[in-house]
Amino acid sequence: MLDIRFILNHTDTVRESIQQRGVNANVDELLALYSKRQSIKTSLDNQRAESNRIAKKIPTLAVTEKKEWIDKGRALNQSISALEEEERAVSALFDEAMLTIPNILPSDTPIGASDDENVVLRTHLTPRQFDFAPKDHVELGKSLDLIDFDAGAKVAGSKFYFLKNEAVLLELALKLFSMKIANEAGFVSLITPDVAKTSILTGTGFSPRGEESNIYSIEGMDLSLIATAEIPVGGLHSDEILEEAQLPLKYVAESHCFRREAGAAGQESKGLYRVHQFSKIELFQITTPDMGEAAHDEILKVEEKLYQLLELPYRVMRICAGDLGAAAYKKYDIEVWMPGRSSDEKYGEVTSASNCTDFQSRRLNIKYRDSHHKKQYVYTLNGTAIALSRTLMAILENYQQKDGSIMIPKVLRDFMGKEKIARRSI
Repeated sequence: MLDIRFILNHTDTVRESIQQRGVNANVDELLALYSKRQSIKTSLDNQRAESNRIAKKIPTLAVTEKKEWIDKGRALNQSISALEEEERAVSALFDEAMLTIPNILPSDTPIGASDDENVVLRTHLTPRQFDFAPKDHVELGKSLDLIDFDAGAKVAGSKFYFLKNEAVLLELALKLFSMKIANEAGFVSLITPDVAKTSILTGTGFSPRGEESNIYSIEGMDLSLIATAEIPVGGLHSDEILEEAQLPLKYVAESHCFRREAGAAGQESKGLYRVHQFSKIELFQITTPDMGEAAHDEILKVEEKLYQLLELPYRVMRICAGDLGAAAYKKYDIEVWMPGRSSDEKYGEVTSASNCTDFQSRRLNIKYRDSHHKKQYVYTLNGTAIALSRTLMAILENYQQKDGSIMIPKVLRDFMGKEKIARRSI
């Protein structure tokens, strides 16, 4: 969340961010609640001071005077109790309002209401021109016995699936490959829990409740299934004070991801592109504020290296204001060419890289002690190294051959132990 002092001193900047993002947040309501809370606190401080004064005075009074002052003290204590209850109620409303305020935006953020207005920064490789009619990954997965959506639906419902045969090896190869590249860049490997407490979800900017939530909550427990490893890795150092010399902390984490994807449908969401469960390799950094921009660039650089080594055509996008999540100050996406997509626009998102500044660390209470022994909030940054289901989809579609087989990207062949996925003979 933002610092309330920042909101008070830069109200117009915060209003502009809300307006450009198109989110439902009311700064005036927040400021009114803040003012009311401060007024109650002032009254409480004054009444508590008066109560203490009376308590000290009573023992010095004559017996004939004590009753009057005891009655005064009792009435004052009743007033204090009522004010404390009011303060709790107003503070709860204030805290809820604070959670609706998004991060601010850098001045060069593209203005736009949706992903249609994201800006292409650069492209890599020219998409392949097929000399045959290419199939999409659903057809390829079925013909090569790699993906079973019907069995997934039978067992768990729509948008679940089984990976089979070489698709299992391909996903495992992608995990090992991306972990290796991230390790070489100095990232520490993690495998995270698949669940997290509500406080950790809220701290990282994910809402576990409400109609807009994309989260599966576990009934009767203060736990939810995670939507990304960003959530548990963000909580790894919650309520800690780090030393400046420890920073940056760099993690690469594997996790399962669970998303309700309520309302997501249509041709562009078919197959592996939008599912309820998938695996993902996530990059995460904790830095000082002055390291934030360089860390953001490094995350994007690692992501690009992975897709360059996979030899997949992609483009880097700068995300516009209206397509940013509340926590992100600045964000890049990588979109890979997916020839099986039905629309003319065949690029599909496979990674993101977000600089969340101190927005998450204020909620999670992660600080560091600087060289002057002053405690400050850290910056947090995250990015997808490999979204495994979508990358698997892109490999199947881009590497398909006229005979229906799939060539395996060169960098994955040692992990796979083969060069090609071919039809099995019956």
